[in-house]
Amino acid sequence: MEHCVTTADVELRHYTHNDLAKIRQTLLDVHADAYAARADEEFVQRFPWFVDHWGGKAGFSCVIAHDGDGEPIGFTYGAPSEAGQEWWREYVTTPPEETSTFALSELMLRVAWRGRGLGRHLHQALLGPRKEALAALTVDTKRPKLQALYESWGYRKVGVRQPFPDSPVYAVMVLDLTAE
Repeated sequence: MEHCVTTADVELRHYTHNDLAKIRQTLLDVHADAYAARADEEFVQRFPWFVDHWGGKAGFSCVIAHDGDGEPIGFTYGAPSEAGQEWWREYVTTPPEETSTFALSELMLRVAWRGRGLGRHLHQALLGPRKEALAALTVDTKRPKLQALYESWGYRKVGVRQPFPDSPVYAVMVLDLTAE
């Protein structure tokens, strides 16, 4: 069962493209902890490139969670997709009328902070203020529990893709941000 994370336990800080130089090492440090068991994988080692790629987008948005001592414990980030270039489109036969999309690239937590509901807290903090109609993300198909978690948050699987030859195969998932 998911446990709630109170704001007294965690402080969430929002950042933009202009803050990348200030937060880049924090993102790399949290990633190193989150992926320590897979650190020797070439795709995992390319994470700094992904940080620079996403952080280089003008609409980049990031939320970093800090514990009571100010230590970073997790983050999530992404950026709006360019109109007409939403990468999830190829997986649906009839796209929704409104296709503005926020592409959620990463959501990760340090190992010690998993299973406490913090992921959902971060997700809501990142997507709550968004004006786009949809959010899209990918999740490793070898992680069915994680896919089920995203489905419990309202995402639906629309396809499967392997964006890089050395990347995992991912479930492509879309969330309607206008549904309430």
